[in-house]
Amino acid sequence: MARMSMIEAIRDAHDIAMGQDDKVVVFGEDVGYFGGVFRCTKGLQEKYGRNRCFDAPINESGIVGTAIGMAAYGLRPCVEIQFADYVYPAYDQIVSEAARIRYRSDGDFTCPMVVRMPTGGGIYGGQTHSQSPEALFAHVAGLKTVIPSNPYDAKGLLISSIEDDDPVIFLEPKRLYYCPFDGYHDRPVTPWSKNDLGEVPDGHYTVSLGKAAIRREGKDVTIVAYGTMVHVALAAAEDAGIDAEVIDLRTIVPVDLDTVAESVKKTGRCVVVHEATRTCGFGAELVTLIANHCFYHLEAPPTRVTGYDTPYPHAQEWDYFPGPKRVGDALKRVMEPA
Repeated sequence: MARMSMIEAIRDAHDIAMGQDDKVVVFGEDVGYFGGVFRCTKGLQEKYGRNRCFDAPINESGIVGTAIGMAAYGLRPCVEIQFADYVYPAYDQIVSEAARIRYRSDGDFTCPMVVRMPTGGGIYGGQTHSQSPEALFAHVAGLKTVIPSNPYDAKGLLISSIEDDDPVIFLEPKRLYYCPFDGYHDRPVTPWSKNDLGEVPDGHYTVSLGKAAIRREGKDVTIVAYGTMVHVALAAAEDAGIDAEVIDLRTIVPVDLDTVAESVKKTGRCVVVHEATRTCGFGAELVTLIANHCFYHLEAPPTRVTGYDTPYPHAQEWDYFPGPKRVGDALKRVMEPA
């Protein structure tokens, strides 16, 4: 079993999908000749030709609109938006066309397409290269929204997404492309090659959309996270010395409420962590679901640790970024006696 970075796992997923199905096509800005800004599609054009992996103009609306037409006529496009921050010109196409086509056509048409994009901060990208817009897609009926936290999941989830008959938003935490990141920016990092979740099976396999993973078992409090925040949550639990159970959602739509509810009913406490801004972030939906389904089991109100309601700052990146200290403080607060 090979050890891969998340970039290599994503590239391998493309390769597997394109090799098994001639209807899979890959395109976007610089994804062909250069293999993408992060090299997630490197070598695919050389292997599969310019008709199946090609460059697109700098026009996000055009990229997604073209993919929708391809999908409606039987292809399976997997397109890349260079950064999630750039997806907004394509939002109307995603919401009004891709997400609605099955409903509007009474099932005569589907839209089997994937929109991939790097998301999140931690790379000194500032306000235009660090946003986490997942809640905007989770709000839209007809879309699935996927956020992997490691190479193993990234490959399996991407293959599942490409094989799905409906549109999938695939958000890749770019701070995790090369290594797990626990939020300690001033410490050395360990590459995926030295992490068990960097072990990626050869060939075809899938990770089911809508099935969470328990990354750390515990009995005192449940931490619900996704993407980069999974690793921050693990570090926070360790540093705080609290027996926390850490759940990696993997997908936020569909969300694995059964796994979350079972854990919260066991622990009686919950902290939800995400990097996106606080107001109307997906954490608000999670807290509501937990309150609705676990109310009589709660020993304390569910709480959130999130980004702040401000554009992502450049100079104060680590004040904005929900690091292990902020998560640890929330764990200690929720553990205080009522």
